[in-house]
Amino acid sequence: MDCKLARGVLSVASLLAVLSAAVGAAEPARRPNILYIMSDDHAAHAISCYSGVVNQTPNLDRLARGGMRFDHCFVTNSICAPSRAAILTGKYSHLNGVTVFNRFDGSQPTVAKHLQAAGYHTGIVGKWHLGSDPTGFDEYEIHPGQGRYFDPVYYSATRVRTIKGYATDVTTDLAIEFLKNRPKDKPFFLMCHHKAPHRAWEPDAKHKAVFADRKIAEPPTLRDDYAGRTDAIRENRQRVFDDMTRRDLKLEPPADLKGAKLNEWLGTKPTEVEIEAGGEKKVLKGEELNAWKYQRYMRDYLACVQAIDDNVGRLLDWLDANGLAGNTMVIYTSDQGFFLGDHGMYDKRFMYEESLKMPFIVRWPGVVKPGSVQTAMALNVDFAPTFMEAAGLPVPAEMQGRSLVALLRGEVPADWRTSMYYRYYHDPGHHNTRTHYGVRTATHKLIHFWKKDQWELYDLVKDPEELRNLYQEPGQRETIEKLKAELYRLKKEVRDEDQFADDQPPSGVDGPAPPRPAS
Repeated sequence: MDCKLARGVLSVASLLAVLSAAVGAAEPARRPNILYIMSDDHAAHAISCYSGVVNQTPNLDRLARGGMRFDHCFVTNSICAPSRAAILTGKYSHLNGVTVFNRFDGSQPTVAKHLQAAGYHTGIVGKWHLGSDPTGFDEYEIHPGQGRYFDPVYYSATRVRTIKGYATDVTTDLAIEFLKNRPKDKPFFLMCHHKAPHRAWEPDAKHKAVFADRKIAEPPTLRDDYAGRTDAIRENRQRVFDDMTRRDLKLEPPADLKGAKLNEWLGTKPTEVEIEAGGEKKVLKGEELNAWKYQRYMRDYLACVQAIDDNVGRLLDWLDANGLAGNTMVIYTSDQGFFLGDHGMYDKRFMYEESLKMPFIVRWPGVVKPGSVQTAMALNVDFAPTFMEAAGLPVPAEMQGRSLVALLRGEVPADWRTSMYYRYYHDPGHHNTRTHYGVRTATHKLIHFWKKDQWELYDLVKDPEELRNLYQEPGQRETIEKLKAELYRLKKEVRDEDQFADDQPPSGVDGPAPPRPAS
């Protein structure tokens, strides 16, 4: 036995590592491999097994047919870095230290560290976006910052390299390389994180051609006028019609523009656009321009998604061909939801359904019934506890989420949550989105934009598109009182005690650049 243990001074983290390793050593054959695939900003309603309205995703549908689709999986803070930190730690933003774009403290416990201590070979490839270097991973090959779509840069503990190709394909290549070279006597935990379909939605030529002439169905709330809502939604700056730049719309700049003038031109939000149609040039304005902007946005976005779907298929095929599918839990998700013109918006951040809801699909042969659907409420803080239990390990006390293994078996515990707590911190932040927190139940949603002391209340059964704010309407007092009581109960339960915290990130869209090893 470790001499420190004999002296009774072994740290909690070290004790967990010892216990994890002991459990892992006792039952190596029962521990599944875990392949966690996560894209960035992939809305659930851009997956055909969820909706089928705007696109078809045969490989993600294939994963769902072989496993379970979660219909009510939600993010606790709808922005990239905070969601990633919550997934790694199983803790809410105010406790894991990443409320906006803060640098992730890699010394804290994470699911990767626990699995690594238990004998898993751990790795992460693709987008990291947490400011510090990854810890708890035997191997990593990640983008600095947001990364780029074409000829992406990756860095590891020992090198920086540019790899020719399209980021979605290259990240999948690196994932397969990890799988090929892994120690064969250990289970693996691999996080395959894609940059796509993050803004500025840059598809490769193959998939861009597929969507070039396709007309995408407009969402019913694309021209939402925000009547009856708070100031917060009216003040947002993430509107498809008003806030997309020439860069977003892929407009060709004048050839003589360089440097700052070029960036200024690309960053301008155009009120008219000249296009070529039927061999003639045409200037689009007003409603005609608005409709064109939506189509341009969605074609690029969905083409990026299609590359994701193809590469999920590549990974599933590799597992099949190498005899690993039967003992591998495969997860597909996104770091949060995304607006696809819903309420006239792109991006995320707000607590409205399209931003709040995450796709979450799990295939686990022998445990999950193929083709099943789970309607119980899951959160991104639940992912880490789920991986712990799947690996046969105790869930650490500091993790605030709850393992989803029972739900994956088709069982819903009698005490399972029926409400969830959400908090967004960055005000005014990017897109002028106001800080808010709220509660969502199976039937209602209450949101507090506390800096403005304004509230929104929605009946999700009668008004699933969240168009009618009931907060000031007569007859709602009892509902409001119950929801406020539940909101403050959850706030206390997750230990979010500072009602007026307003954490701000360092300057820059992506937060601090991560340290890079010498090339």
